[in-house]
Amino acid sequence: MTPDALREEIAAARRKRAVFFLSSILALFALIGVAVTLGSAGFSVAEAYRAVLAGLFPDFFESSDLAKTIVWDFRLHRVLFAVAAGFGLAVAGVVMQGILRNPLASPFTLGIASAASTGASVAIVLGAGFVGGSYLIVGNAFLFALLAAFIIYAMARYRGMGATSMILAGIALMYLFSAVTSLLQYLGTADELQEVVFWMFGSLDRSSWPKLGIVTALLLVCMPYLVYRAWDLNALAEGDEIAESLGVPVNRSMTIFMFIASLLTAAVICFTGTIGFIGLVAPHITRMVVGTDHRFLLPASGLVGALLLLGADSLARTLLAPTVLPVGIMTAFLGVPFFIYLFMRRRDAGW
Repeated sequence: MTPDALREEIAAARRKRAVFFLSSILALFALIGVAVTLGSAGFSVAEAYRAVLAGLFPDFFESSDLAKTIVWDFRLHRVLFAVAAGFGLAVAGVVMQGILRNPLASPFTLGIASAASTGASVAIVLGAGFVGGSYLIVGNAFLFALLAAFIIYAMARYRGMGATSMILAGIALMYLFSAVTSLLQYLGTADELQEVVFWMFGSLDRSSWPKLGIVTALLLVCMPYLVYRAWDLNALAEGDEIAESLGVPVNRSMTIFMFIASLLTAAVICFTGTIGFIGLVAPHITRMVVGTDHRFLLPASGLVGALLLLGADSLARTLLAPTVLPVGIMTAFLGVPFFIYLFMRRRDAGW
């Protein structure tokens, strides 16, 4: 390839990434406006944006008290939590797929979600936990998810830290925690069983402004570091030997990245329950457009994850209205066919 052709190819890739980022951001803002209007008290997208702006800048924008109350007290925190949760799960999926070099790696295939479900089940059925009061279930789910990540790290470290070791450890833990959760469901009462099952469906009904603040704060702390260390992720995605030859401390980097991905996952699913396929599908969609450079793949996947989860929640709220379906069910319905499509389309072309 001639130098001029190479420069043109690089310029075309930059334009493609720029268009993708801009279109994703615009689509996300548009979907936020639509999602805020969904509900029994309907109003237009323009009225929804006016209510948002009136809440932020009351001296410059006006809106009815009813619209502001509905938007700010009942709907906006749910919509923004879907954005933050989808962003966090997608970023966690990118990190795990990068360090493990496996297209099927995600927080859910590695047992972290199963561990969170076990923690919630322990709190619901046995009433035992590390945090009391109204945060008993949330605290258990969060700590059990981090515990799973620590066990995966310890088992992989014992065998010699490597992608294969971590994947095998995660699969083993997934089955173990699933078995414990099933046992607790069998021992629980009918009401406890119903509560456990509903928690495992995954839902945004439990969102609130403080919970949104926690997830957003973690994203604001973790994302700059991940983008800053994107070159290390690029090297790890090429293999341990190549990463070591480039001066990347493989074991330490894998540990840090695994902890960050687990922390983001735990912070989301402890509030929402199990929401699958976002961390699995969003990175694949984005990788097909922006490539494998994690400087761009991380934020772009976050945007796609936010769009997917907010879109799934919007569908869950409208398909059987006024009944609201758990968003975890909707992401599975949307994610499975799309993932099969990706699998059939790519065949043996790698990832």
